[in-house]
Amino acid sequence: MLHGLMWFPLLFAFMGLAWAGWNEYRKVEAYRIWAETCDRAKYDVQAILGQRGRQLIWGTPTRQGPVSQQSVSLDDVKSIQVLVNGTPVSGADGSQKGQVALQLCLSDGATESVRFMELDMALKWGQALRQDLPRYAEPGV
Repeated sequence: MLHGLMWFPLLFAFMGLAWAGWNEYRKVEAYRIWAETCDRAKYDVQAILGQRGRQLIWGTPTRQGPVSQQSVSLDDVKSIQVLVNGTPVSGADGSQKGQVALQLCLSDGATESVRFMELDMALKWGQALRQDLPRYAEPGV
């Protein structure tokens, strides 16, 4: 009986891992269905991002699909920066660690940020989106 009681924590740990895996699978499946409507899309634990024509849409992934969705037109974006811990980086600084975000500076002076897990992916998205801007201005110009 003592041996059986010793296996209970391990059983509960496996059940917890199975639930976490199923939960993440459902998030990715909901993202996949959402991303089919996008020209370009990215998924990570922190945020989803999609581009439909000139429109950027982002939100938080859940099992039921994206929530807290926000959108902006690329026609309203003045500049795009990739930030690590709030500091702008360029492609040459790809080895930095910290909180990564793609910052969209809008023509009305507001800013929007989309979080990323990987700096390389944020740099690639920033470069691709800059090419889609009507006129690209360097940050600070």
